[in-house]
Amino acid sequence: MSVVGFDVGNDTLVAAAARQRGIDVLLNAESKRESPAAVAFSHNARLIGSHAASASASHAPFSSLKRLLLGATGRDPASSLLRDLPRLPFPVSSAADGGAVVHADHIGRRIALSPTHLLSMLLAYLKQLAEADLGGAPVADCVISVPCYFTQAQRRAYLDAAAVAGLRPLRLMHDLAATALGYGLYRSDLGSAGGPTHVAFVDVGQCDTQVAVVAFDASGMKVLSHGFDADLGGRDFDEVLFEHFAEEFRDRYKIDVVGNVKASMRLRAACEKAKKVLSANAEAVVNIECLMEEKDVKGVIRRDEFEKLCAGLLERVVEPCKRAVADSGIGLERLHSVELVGSGSRVPSIAKVLAGFFRREPSRTLNASECVARGCALQCAMLSPAFRVREYEVQDAIPASIGFSTREGPISTLSSNALFRRGLPFPSVKTITLQKHNSFNLDAYYVDENELPPGTSANIGSFQIGPFQAHTEASKVKVKVRLNLHGLISVESAALIDDYQRNVNSADHMEVDSSGDDMGDKSRSERSIQRQDLPIAEYIYGAMSKQELLEAQEQEQHLAYQDKLMERTKDRKNALESYVYDTRNKLSERYRSFATDSEREEISVNLQQTEEWLYEEGDDETEAVYCSKLEELKKLVDPIENRCKDDEVRAEATRELLKCIVDHRMAAKSLSTSEREAVDNECNKAEQWLREGLQLQESLPKNVDPVLWSYEIKRREEELDMFCQNIARHKGSPARTDGSRGSDHMPTPDRD
Repeated sequence: MSVVGFDVGNDTLVAAAARQRGIDVLLNAESKRESPAAVAFSHNARLIGSHAASASASHAPFSSLKRLLLGATGRDPASSLLRDLPRLPFPVSSAADGGAVVHADHIGRRIALSPTHLLSMLLAYLKQLAEADLGGAPVADCVISVPCYFTQAQRRAYLDAAAVAGLRPLRLMHDLAATALGYGLYRSDLGSAGGPTHVAFVDVGQCDTQVAVVAFDASGMKVLSHGFDADLGGRDFDEVLFEHFAEEFRDRYKIDVVGNVKASMRLRAACEKAKKVLSANAEAVVNIECLMEEKDVKGVIRRDEFEKLCAGLLERVVEPCKRAVADSGIGLERLHSVELVGSGSRVPSIAKVLAGFFRREPSRTLNASECVARGCALQCAMLSPAFRVREYEVQDAIPASIGFSTREGPISTLSSNALFRRGLPFPSVKTITLQKHNSFNLDAYYVDENELPPGTSANIGSFQIGPFQAHTEASKVKVKVRLNLHGLISVESAALIDDYQRNVNSADHMEVDSSGDDMGDKSRSERSIQRQDLPIAEYIYGAMSKQELLEAQEQEQHLAYQDKLMERTKDRKNALESYVYDTRNKLSERYRSFATDSEREEISVNLQQTEEWLYEEGDDETEAVYCSKLEELKKLVDPIENRCKDDEVRAEATRELLKCIVDHRMAAKSLSTSEREAVDNECNKAEQWLREGLQLQESLPKNVDPVLWSYEIKRREEELDMFCQNIARHKGSPARTDGSRGSDHMPTPDRD
């Protein structure tokens, strides 16, 4: 059983696997530890990962899928999706349900793809990558990382995408919880008699910034608080450079880069490289040949100028840190260290700003790009029965409070309207007791919109309890609500409790039991209590229906079949092309003396015609056509190839037969006279047959079919060997005289 962890970032993918010796990051087909998070479609192929990124010149890949998912599952397009549209090199449309959808032309038809389906393609790619790196072992169980600010709909989208990809996630794990697990599990210096050790983790990713304060002790880790800015990441620093150089090139070269998709892609890629150069140098040069309108462009920027341009972004980096520290309930002086990770964390000014806030230099003891995937693989090993990992408790906290309401209003606890408060460890179970006499709805929602990314809908979903009809005025309904390991809310069960001896006021009242114990009533045994389980109908805003999930799985199966078909077709085409070049070389060298002039001429003409066909009308054909072309060529070349191979093998077969003759003649010396003569006679016949055949063969040119084939020599050797072995079997038996031979046929007495 394979145990893997997947980190699906906005721009990169990383997969890690747990092995007996530890956690390994898996390599892709290009032997790289990271793969681009991109999907591209040509007219007949689907490209994922590195292949999609390399094809961007001709087919713009679908990328930034995390941002697409945010725009498609519950966020206000005015603040998220529309803001990202200018940065995307592909058009995005609105689906019938208000979500985002992209379109692609594939195998002669136009298909619509949701962000969830595109995400499933990336997960399927990681699954194939893991299976290839793990020696073909099937991969199903996994742990997938998600940002802490993901809503219920977005978390369910990840689970739906995993189901389409054929994966079975054991947990959706917050990015920084996974990072903290990889940090704390192997350290023995965390936690002491004086109390837990507190560490702040700051993850500046490609499109977001997340902060968590975590408490460590010898027995495990506990996430105390989360902070985030869902719209601040490394790409925003790239965008500052992009806007700077786009304006500079517009003034200097009179070109509008922003209005040209391909030019914008090239300039953004160059700006990303310039940002990395500025991380280690005081100056960076952007130099792009033929950016657009056949103009070469060049620009220079200094680090101090770049930091001035990014001043507003740098101020925003501190905000999630302030919130995380404040929610954790501990002061900055109690922090043991600050760990800085993420692909966008390498900008020196970010580390400088964080050092000013935390009053200490951030540490970089973790691999900034791989720590999340490693932590996910560790968590998967801890949840899987296939590995034994030391006892280590992992407690994560929910980043936003969740409440429930009925038609009468919110279901309140003693302290607030939140049933699951922000910072509460999960998984967690709550039991709600309501006085209801018939069907009702429980609506789940986020209590405070300020705890969510801007523009995010506070609605989570609705749960219909019933239908049912209460039997007495004292009837009550107990509802068990679970916040599971994925961070998903669900109504696990509901039951109607009829207490016939209880005399209470008929007015509605609500009770909340946080113990999470079984819903059985603790009444005295003498009271007459009846329990009836109630049906529950669930509707989650923005989630896929079962029918939509089934359709997505069918579409993915069809695309996967087409991928395999195109891969086989490409292999057949490559085999045909390779055969043409290989045969042409052999025809002028190895096969030259084994082909007549007319045969060489005919084969050469056919090879030339096939080569021209491959690069013209045969560039995009079916697997069957390529196989047919190859068979036609082989019919012409096989006779010549057989002559050449047989000439090489015949010499070896001749040596083997002569050796066999010599061996049997030597062995025959220990046999009786009659047996020795029989062996010698058979050896002489084989030798004579071989000599005559070789003489006849040597009299013929090599470009005609042999009269003495190597398989005939091998067959004659087998016949000689069998004959001599049959004679040798009688060597150990007593000498048989005429009398003894007759004893085998002794007359038997009459049985009359």
